[in-house]
Amino acid sequence: MADGLAAGRPEPEAPSVAGARQSPAAPAGESPAAARPAFYAASSGGWRDWWTLLHPPYTAWHLSYVVIGAALAPQVSLTPLLATLIAFFLAVGLAAHALDELNGRPLQTRIPAPALVTVTVAGLAGAVALGAAGVARDGWALLPFMIAGPVLVVAYNAELFGGIIHSDLGFAAAWGAFPVLTAYAAQTGRLALAPVLAAAAALALSAAQRRLSTPARTLRRRSVRVEGSVTLADGEVTAVDQRALLAPLEGALRAMSWGLVLLAASLAIARLG
Repeated sequence: MADGLAAGRPEPEAPSVAGARQSPAAPAGESPAAARPAFYAASSGGWRDWWTLLHPPYTAWHLSYVVIGAALAPQVSLTPLLATLIAFFLAVGLAAHALDELNGRPLQTRIPAPALVTVTVAGLAGAVALGAAGVARDGWALLPFMIAGPVLVVAYNAELFGGIIHSDLGFAAAWGAFPVLTAYAAQTGRLALAPVLAAAAALALSAAQRRLSTPARTLRRRSVRVEGSVTLADGEVTAVDQRALLAPLEGALRAMSWGLVLLAASLAIARLG
């Protein structure tokens, strides 16, 4: 989920770096955001807009929490695991991201607004349908999760409940802890200490994701010029520009997304193989 879910709303101001030289990431007088709104964004147009809309590394990251939660169950069944994965892909990978793109076009796609509305409605409807099937199969224990999922998607993007969900903690709880708990409940019909602890770990990882991605979005989408330098103890002076500031942030995000995906894949192979 993708952390791109936060892209459509103003974030708290990051410390600014003022100066007189244009960042090399964009032509003079043009914001770097106009060039590439995210490190995973493809060039604009056609199917590439849909790829960008999915926020692939972040969607894969949050779907990994589904696999991790399911893998903690005493017995892992493939059918509810696949159903939970598809439901979260529809709700987060499609619906939430389409709803976010409707609000201000943070990814600068050319996808028509009616198409985004259709994807939002169809994604949420599909997720609810899969949740209802899970309730019918496994009992009423899944009902709170089936209701909470769409509510979280809409509440986050619409900033309902005073915006409490549209916050760092709300993001970490909704797109980190919630998938772990839902996936475990889909397997067992209950909760236990192990998934609660795993949900806390997912909460912390998703909070770290936000701490990295928020300044990265500010640099890519809102900054016009970045200039500065670092003077080392031996007198060496290193220039600081947009790329230098983005590299550790987005490098960490890439590594964390790959790490979570590989961890989830290893657990799936171990439990289902």
